[in-house]
Amino acid sequence: MGWSLDKRCLAVSGGIGGAKLALGLTQVLRPDQLAIVANSGDDFEHLGLHISPDLDTVMYTLADLSDKEQGWGLAGESWNFLDALDSLGGETWFKLGDRDMATHVTRTRLLAEGRTLSDVTAYLCERLGVHHALFPMTDDPVATMVRLRSGELLSFQHYFVRDRCEPVVAGFHFDGIETAKPSPPLLNSLRDPQLAAIVICPSNPFVSIDPVLAVPSVRQELSDSRAPVVAVSPIVGGEAIKGPTAKMMDELGMPRTALAVAEHYKDLLDGYILDTKDRQLVQQVEALGIATTVTETVMLTLADRRQLAEDTLNFVDQLQSRP
Repeated sequence: MGWSLDKRCLAVSGGIGGAKLALGLTQVLRPDQLAIVANSGDDFEHLGLHISPDLDTVMYTLADLSDKEQGWGLAGESWNFLDALDSLGGETWFKLGDRDMATHVTRTRLLAEGRTLSDVTAYLCERLGVHHALFPMTDDPVATMVRLRSGELLSFQHYFVRDRCEPVVAGFHFDGIETAKPSPPLLNSLRDPQLAAIVICPSNPFVSIDPVLAVPSVRQELSDSRAPVVAVSPIVGGEAIKGPTAKMMDELGMPRTALAVAEHYKDLLDGYILDTKDRQLVQQVEALGIATTVTETVMLTLADRRQLAEDTLNFVDQLQSRP
């Protein structure tokens, strides 16, 4: 891959799926070439602690500390705290491991001292040996709420973890988004004159990527950027690799296809990456005015992650060389 040293990339990530591609990008781009913005709409307070699930998933993945089977949490975790909490009748539906607790306690303490979420994330990354910049979409509180077909509004973690994505969804609302401001490192990245690629990772479009795009001015900044905006489809052969994306599409009345995701993003995209299983959709995606390429997007190994990162950046190069 021939990416020049002066080019920079901004990756937009949710949790598990986004973290895989983010890790691949760190394998081919130096720390000064790559920044990663993660969704913070699923942040919430639990047991008095500030929990940032997507930020932590990306951070642990980049630090090579994550539980690779689950895709979230820390490898070699123990659960003594949770067992003791259960014996006292406490809430144990959200799995907090003993080592993971240290992250949440530290984040909560530093936020209480007046530091921003961006500053706290940078501090945690430094302590864990993560050298590529990782930051939240905003330093302001934003809460993803799931609107159920029953009419109830449910906080995302209650829907996702406690209720195991079983309720039928009708839509989503991002509480606090109207007054949120883009985090300073996000704005700096979007306005960097050396920015040459904006990569939307294969994360859930509705609850991982849309919250980032909904932060006031972010969507406009992406549209105004001279850097190509490229998305990797999170749907492969009509199925989501991980998480409830396909189920949500069914319940929202959307076709369960990579094409439907391209249509969801179409006003932003310069390029779209389909999996080889969906190569028959190329003409339909390109009919939307979006350049398209096909490659293997399922990332089972570190080599897979690196290869998809290289394919993505090579695609960006092709887009930039077009008249």
